[in-house]
Amino acid sequence: MISAASINTTRAEITPSSDDFRAEFVEGLRRQPKTLSCKFFYDEYGSRLFDKICELDEYYLTRTETEILTNNIQEIAALGGPACTLIEFGSGSSRKTRLLLDRLEAPTAYVPIDISETHLLAAAKALSASYPSLEVLPVCADYSNSLALPIAKKMSEKQVVFFSGSTIGNFEPEHAVKFLNRIATFCKAGDGLLIGVDLEKSPNILHRAYNDSNGITAAFNLNLLGRANRELGANFQIQNFRHEAIYNSKQHRIEMRLVSCLSQEVTVSPEEFLFHEGEIITTEYSYKYKAEAFHSLAARAGWRNKRMWIDERGLYSVHYFELCRNSFLNFA
Repeated sequence: MISAASINTTRAEITPSSDDFRAEFVEGLRRQPKTLSCKFFYDEYGSRLFDKICELDEYYLTRTETEILTNNIQEIAALGGPACTLIEFGSGSSRKTRLLLDRLEAPTAYVPIDISETHLLAAAKALSASYPSLEVLPVCADYSNSLALPIAKKMSEKQVVFFSGSTIGNFEPEHAVKFLNRIATFCKAGDGLLIGVDLEKSPNILHRAYNDSNGITAAFNLNLLGRANRELGANFQIQNFRHEAIYNSKQHRIEMRLVSCLSQEVTVSPEEFLFHEGEIITTEYSYKYKAEAFHSLAARAGWRNKRMWIDERGLYSVHYFELCRNSFLNFA
């Protein structure tokens, strides 16, 4: 259990710059077909919208993952072991993290990594108040790129990386292997990876999850254009675009898009971009896996599956992997 000693929250200054946003946004619009990175969804407003999405009845992912974690938390904590450092990629509001921190035996440090600075620091402050003996070391960064992690004051027995929300599904499979390889570079043999993975299922369930009746997912998707207007001086007419999310059964993925409702020109200073009626901007892929297929994918990055939990409806899975000794040989 965590004692009542006080400790300060620190912060790694690795905040992604507006120049990065502009460069990648413009590059994405130059592509054919046009493509924007889903990492740019998460400005302050986008992060708040995503929190609302996670509470929707149609969006089973967060609710089901939380259920799996809650029902199996003692076994999960035992796999983590005593005196571990918990590292979370894409930490967001860190709500599910509290389930782990409440059960882990004397964790030494928590390192949340997120691209949304406001969300990250608010969550880190709240966790530091709730767990005063825990060293909280937030890192504001784009975790899909190379980054350095802060060093905790106390030595830990092992590191456990937490990657929830099936965010691994946003990577195309080959890129997912490379990302899991990158995670392995922070770890040593025997360290753990606790990861949520969405499973293949009825397209009807998937359609409802990504096209909710309240239009919150649509607002979340369209906010990407609003963010470009606010931060880059673009002149997107938001009402001239609509949200679309379809399931590509051949690729086993949800494809989320913005569709131009008419022929139009948009300026992202100093460049102008022409959109034809019906032209799409791809904003996110969300791959769905068979559990065994994901085990094979993770093994290519040196991660060996130790335990897997699936909900009763077979919608979602949580996996605990252990890093093998020869994992460095697989680094790419």
